[in-house]
Amino acid sequence: MSSDTNEGRGLIAAPGHRFIWPLVGVFLLGLALNSTWLALLGLAGASFFIYFFRDPERPIPQEPGIIISPADGKVIAVDEVQEERFLGRPAKRVSIFMNVFDVHVNRAPVAGTVAASQHRDGCYKVAWHPCADQANEQQATLLEAGDGRRVLVVQIAGLLARRIISFVTPGQTLARGERLGMICFGSRVDLYLPPDTEFLVQVGDKVQAGSSILGRWWMNAA
Repeated sequence: MSSDTNEGRGLIAAPGHRFIWPLVGVFLLGLALNSTWLALLGLAGASFFIYFFRDPERPIPQEPGIIISPADGKVIAVDEVQEERFLGRPAKRVSIFMNVFDVHVNRAPVAGTVAASQHRDGCYKVAWHPCADQANEQQATLLEAGDGRRVLVVQIAGLLARRIISFVTPGQTLARGERLGMICFGSRVDLYLPPDTEFLVQVGDKVQAGSSILGRWWMNAA
């Protein structure tokens, strides 16, 4: 069973309200003062943030053994790396770049328990920079599936991103596709998977969090 609390749930992700309502106030003030420019400023700003913080429901694939995308965006890397910080072993990695027009709510790629959640400060290079995965601010969430496999989701800040928000805590159980956090304003998510994962995407593919299938693994493998 997943947690009943899911901070990102709703038509608008919860972190967006602090941006939207002040601008709604500016719009209403503009109307009250009969100030067209002030009303338009408030309306344009509120409309942008409503769009940016949208949090649509997604059909979650239920096929056993599949890994779904944790993020909306474009696949910019599919490779094999050595992941020492959490996995301590070789891993297959998929990197997804989110531009400012993508949905920025991130989701659990597999069902599992949050084994670790760690924030690390860093710089703000462009998210596709080769060093961004090491140098940029990031939030790592380690999930342990029921069969013992471990999957690492790393939310990486980009050039514009200044806030990574986690919705989960260690020990929490997540369903596949459940919301686990978001990144504000342009960013990247790296997903580290076991070596036996079969990739079903390639560089250049567009994916959606919660609904696009990135890969699969054999259910009888450890």
